[in-house]
Amino acid sequence: MKKFVTTIRNIWSIEELRNKIVFTLALLFVYRVGSFIVLPGLDPNKLSALHASTENNGMLGLLDAFVGGAFSKASIFALGIMPYISASIFMQLVTILVPQMAKIQKEGESGRKKINQWTRYITVVVTAFQAAAYIGYLSSPGNAEALIPSYASFFWVSTVIILTVGTLFVMWLGEKITDKGLGNGTSLIIMIGILARLPQAFGQEWGARITRGAGGLLLLLIEVVLLIAVILGLVLLVQGTRKVPVNYAKQIVGNRQFGGARNFLPLKVNAAGVMPIIFAQAILFLPTIFTGFKGDGWAKHFTNHEDGIYMLIYSIFVIAFTFLYTALIFNPKQMADELKRNNGFIPGVKPGQPTADYIGTIMDRITMPGAVLLALVGIFPGLFQLMFGMSYSFSTFFGGTSLLIMVGVILDTLQQIETQLLMRQYDGLMTGGRLQGRGATMTAGGI
Repeated sequence: MKKFVTTIRNIWSIEELRNKIVFTLALLFVYRVGSFIVLPGLDPNKLSALHASTENNGMLGLLDAFVGGAFSKASIFALGIMPYISASIFMQLVTILVPQMAKIQKEGESGRKKINQWTRYITVVVTAFQAAAYIGYLSSPGNAEALIPSYASFFWVSTVIILTVGTLFVMWLGEKITDKGLGNGTSLIIMIGILARLPQAFGQEWGARITRGAGGLLLLLIEVVLLIAVILGLVLLVQGTRKVPVNYAKQIVGNRQFGGARNFLPLKVNAAGVMPIIFAQAILFLPTIFTGFKGDGWAKHFTNHEDGIYMLIYSIFVIAFTFLYTALIFNPKQMADELKRNNGFIPGVKPGQPTADYIGTIMDRITMPGAVLLALVGIFPGLFQLMFGMSYSFSTFFGGTSLLIMVGVILDTLQQIETQLLMRQYDGLMTGGRLQGRGATMTAGGI
């Protein structure tokens, strides 16, 4: 406890770090306040049906979790930052697959500004499309009672404009946090939205278990222990690496010797990060959009996390996208060339193409268990619902994108704080070793 208090005091004593923390918290507070402002033309006292239908729809419940409940509240931030994430994913894939776009990305600051500008344009288009689908969902039977008749003629136009502006404002908040605050703004906005639902979800689970007496409380205790175990396992998955030994040849320049050191090449077990889960959920979310967010008919299999068909298709997509995305962002040939250029070599392996083949083989071997574990994490919410009968809102914290994002963002933010402490000769956050964030893992929108 004394170590914790000393660390907090050291953090607060650094003016730059203190200002970053206060600035970040202030903008996150603005975002949370906006999440409770209801769209014009809706009666906030008649939105209970919207909240209930969102809870009963797995995909919409997940979207609502990402935006901190703003979707079910029909807030001006109902779409949150998710359209920007979708646009970022699209642009990231384009820069990888299209040589001309890859060339623009390598132009430095000017190229990055062009891609960011195009991402914003695509965000407007995606937001307008999703806003139109959201209006259709609000106008559906059960939800339409919340519409104010006298405002009906203006509702469509005003809602599209407000939702689009709201998403762009949230995107601006994220960029400001990244530039002047602490951590990645986009990731923090998503994380704060997810965490905002935890007290309510835990309260609902507590209320459901307390009615069953001592047996219910024991089951709740088991769930909490399992949640901690899943978080610890996910930390291992996020930080897990296979260290490949690398030697550097000795060089003598004048009277000085360079090289001759032994190092390690860290290959991440989960090099794709959260992207495979996001891709899989984006594809499974399409049937819901095309059915007006209702999930009727054939789309019902993609809105229920307890559905066996959903779990099977979801797992296949996650594993496939893990291999695909890892192949796109991981280039063993480039890595081998870098080692050769710096007089480095893997013991027992010839430089050049043999080194690239060796690194590629190792990466394939560690990607498979990483992909399977990632798929398992993705279906954990549905599995825990089936096994323990827990509520959907509480089960989302046991896996899936929500937990993976929270663990990754918290690790990255703590790593930045530790870096600031070490730069000023203070002790780090841990007594043994240093924190490691996701580092080189490429993510869309900073996730």
